[in-house]
Amino acid sequence: MPIPHREIIRIATRRSPLAMWQAEHVGRRLQEFQPDIDIELVPIVTRGDKILDTPLGKIGGKGLFVKELERALLDGSADIAAHSMKDVPAVLPDDLVLAAILSREDPRDAFVSVHYQRLDELPSGARIGTCSLRRQCQIRERRSDLRLLDLRGNVGTRLARLDAGEFDGIILAAAGLERLGFGDRIRETLPPVVSLPAIGQGAIGIECRRGDVRIGTKVGLLNDLPTARCVQAERAMNGMLGGGCQVPVAGYAKIKEGYLHLRGLVGRIDGSRVLRASGSLPVEGVNTPSGVVGEGTVVELGRTVAGALLAQGAGEILTEIQEARC
Repeated sequence: MPIPHREIIRIATRRSPLAMWQAEHVGRRLQEFQPDIDIELVPIVTRGDKILDTPLGKIGGKGLFVKELERALLDGSADIAAHSMKDVPAVLPDDLVLAAILSREDPRDAFVSVHYQRLDELPSGARIGTCSLRRQCQIRERRSDLRLLDLRGNVGTRLARLDAGEFDGIILAAAGLERLGFGDRIRETLPPVVSLPAIGQGAIGIECRRGDVRIGTKVGLLNDLPTARCVQAERAMNGMLGGGCQVPVAGYAKIKEGYLHLRGLVGRIDGSRVLRASGSLPVEGVNTPSGVVGEGTVVELGRTVAGALLAQGAGEILTEIQEARC
């Protein structure tokens, strides 16, 4: 008898160990729902991966880690793309859509150090490594006496530079450390009041072609609705602010006791001015198909929080940063 044809789903992914782990995780989840499919990874080097000698904030542009993956979707060399949601621009190409956002893992930032247990234990003048303008802004607001140094590369490279003595501590996403088996390196998980996370941090998103109903239906089975609604609120806020992942904008939404709470932040890189705003809406029954709060409702909340930040002067801060790049 002829061997039955097995469907193959090709997943575009960055080549970093964390990105490959995430793509493999997506593949495993797809096979849990559909054991008769095969998964093929399509590793791609993005512009953000190629430019390692320049701080991300100085490169400029949006989608530094996703555009090449999206191109693979559009030219048909991949069926879906697996992304860290914090890397995905607020506006997608017209022909592409986010088909699923997986259940979010720890969204918080983590402090990693060889000699110190907590961020606040660092002595004046201590060296902190991070390439994130968002993290730099919030750390400088809290500890203006620390030296913030740029740190690029994959998770393993960053840990190796810390271990070599180049830094007294570094800040990384807790979820990335946990996914790669480095959870034991975390000295302190920073609460959002200390370091508000990046938009979508801790969540994996799956992008596909808008008109591909077959793939979209399969991928949609992985969508975690509570996570999706939280990330949609964060992204709506970010979209109205015009922010990308290389500006000091932070946003985190969480569902607690029947309400979706969204907090947003915009600040100067030197921490001299940091603006905050928040908002909430009831989402009773968000886990049940009959009582799910709509995407439009959480998007409106995101825009409301963005409006509150703009009313405080967020637009001026973001314009200052953009002009400083030019």
